[in-house]
Order: sequence, then C-alpha cells, then structure tokens
Amino acid sequence: MTGVRLRPATAADLAVIARIWREGWVDGHEGHVPAALVAERTPASFDQRALERVGQTWVAGNGGMVAGFVVVVDDEVEQVYVDRSWRGGGVAERLVRHAEAVIGEGGRRTAWLAVVAGNTRARRFYARLGWQDQGPFTYQAQTATGTVAVPAHRYEREVGNR
Repeated sequence: MTGVRLRPATAADLAVIARIWREGWVDGHEGHVPAALVAERTPASFDQRALERVGQTWVAGNGGMVAGFVVVVDDEVEQVYVDRSWRGGGVAERLVRHAEAVIGEGGRRTAWLAVVAGNTRARRFYARLGWQDQGPFTYQAQTATGTVAVPAHRYEREVGNR
C-alpha cells in the first residue's frame, strides 16, 4: 500500500469508479440479493450512480491509478470497493478509516453501513475494523425505478467526540 493516497473523486475518475463498483458489486452481492436488484444493476446503472455520487466520493490510488473508492452520504458509509488487483493490501481499510473521519468531522457521533447478509467476507472485514453488527434489517437499495428491499446487517462505529 506504499504510496497510496486519498483524494476527492473527479469526473475523470468516473469510468474507473463505475468499473470497480460493478465488478465489486457482483463479487459481494451475487447470490445474496433479490433478482429484482440484480436486474437493475446494469453497467449503465453503475455509470449513472458514480456520476450522481462523485461529490461524495473519495478515491485511493497512486500514479494516476485508482485502487478503490468510498462514498459517504451523511452518516452512512454507502459504498466501499477496491479494484480486484489491489485487494488484500490495506486499501479498503484506508478508505473506511477516511470515511469514519469524514463522518466524525461532520459532527456526527456514529457512522453506519449496510452489508448484505450473505457477504461473510465483508462482514468479517468490518468486524475486524471494530464495527459492531447491530443485527439484521431491510436495506432499501436505490434503483433507477425506485427501491428494492435487501436483507442486510447494519454495522455501526462510534466516530465522533464522545
């Protein structure tokens, strides 16, 4: 992870963010979410979602390469994805810690995120970083046509002044 820096995303990053997001979404969600959501998650949907969230996105990378990204919406760590070739090198942890700092600096005490129930790899990762599983809940995943109810677990972590 030497040399990896975090910075706000720009329009020039959108294509690579959408690709990383699409590939990572399949890796973490395939077989764990309703078919209605899978049908909505087309390549074009990731392009649109990346564009809509660019102002709330930070990327990690070096030398012009984007290794991963994180999206923070209010007190939610909404998305965290790392390019397949960068996984296992600490990029995801850097992104999550940055999101925690952004949420804490925004005056909030608690950050939260949703992990689909069947994504055990992600659930172990967040637990290792000190996030607490608050139990199952139904996450309303946004789509171009509305929302889809997704079985998930809500994870929380204290990030602000106590």
